[in-house]
Amino acid sequence: MLIGNKAVAVVGGGMGGLTLARLLQMKNANVKVYERDANRDVRVQGSTLDLHEGTGLEAMKRAGLLDEFYTHHRPLASKMRIVDETLSIKFDDHGDEKTIAENRPEIDRAPLRDILLNSLKADTVVWDSHFVSMEKQGDGWLLHFKNGTSVYADLVIAADGANSKVRGYLSTENPVYSGVTLIEGNIYNAERNTPKLFELTKGGKVMAFGNEQFIGYGTKGDGSIMFVASSKVPENSVKERGIDFKNKEQVFEWFKQEYAGWSDEWHEFFTNDDVHFIPRPQYYFPMDQTWETQESLTMIGDAAHCMPPFAGEGANVAMQDAFELADCLTGNKFTDIKTAISHFEKEMVRRGAEATRDTLENTERMHSKTALQQMLLFFSI
Repeated sequence: MLIGNKAVAVVGGGMGGLTLARLLQMKNANVKVYERDANRDVRVQGSTLDLHEGTGLEAMKRAGLLDEFYTHHRPLASKMRIVDETLSIKFDDHGDEKTIAENRPEIDRAPLRDILLNSLKADTVVWDSHFVSMEKQGDGWLLHFKNGTSVYADLVIAADGANSKVRGYLSTENPVYSGVTLIEGNIYNAERNTPKLFELTKGGKVMAFGNEQFIGYGTKGDGSIMFVASSKVPENSVKERGIDFKNKEQVFEWFKQEYAGWSDEWHEFFTNDDVHFIPRPQYYFPMDQTWETQESLTMIGDAAHCMPPFAGEGANVAMQDAFELADCLTGNKFTDIKTAISHFEKEMVRRGAEATRDTLENTERMHSKTALQQMLLFFSI
């Protein structure tokens, strides 16, 4: 095995990083995951994930975790209602036994993360390890973390997301603004805090289209809701407004102005006592990006090919990156690590470009003047 005597550092304990660690440990590789979260009990935010055949589901199969995935997946989360800006229901598949979405089974991020964490050796994840910098040391790298610790690794794999700090040691390619910015909201105890919008989901998800804008949300097993409100705006428009996103009154005023044509019933998201907001301008990396392969550093997931969330590809592509890289590093196809990484990176960029292209097309479709009609047609086929 090419990395049989190597110390491997995976920076980032998201789905891609944890999947990679699991697959490498199955081949007895020496791998550590350095995660910025203080511990595994930190609340996991983000939307429910739908895993796809050939990517996310294939990764769970190769990791020997598919049965456990289905133990924790949420069939009801795949059910969907499509509404317009007035909350008028235009499509509802809750009475349909066979839905498009159920071909992509859904699971909340927290239980999926737990499945992956529980599959690792007890000391694999080094918590409270917020990456700051690294420098070359011999044939490898000396990594430095915010807590003052440092560690050497022969091979570093960046799995630290769209705002990766490790990526800069490999590529100087800048991300491109997609033209869409979303505001993410997380609401806990949603049945109490947003009763009408919570009830509308019937345990599944809601997608709303109107005025070239989108609102989407779904319930999670812990009783919370994550919603996004997205629209086509200039890159720095939200920042230039000077909104304090810790101040829900300011965010509410922004929503009433920007979504003036939307029903007041949506205000429930912004006026409850337990909502937290995050502004997220959406970026992607150029589809023809290149960099010089290194034998001691590579990257996977959003660090390599971030993209908007409007096609559900991000986590799935990251998990495929994990099993493709694991195969290259632990198989017998290549004679040296650099050749193995070079092969992986070329295929990863190609696959990432395809997913990005599909995602951008869907992003445009969901924010078009005919978004509602197009989505109704898609889900009625």
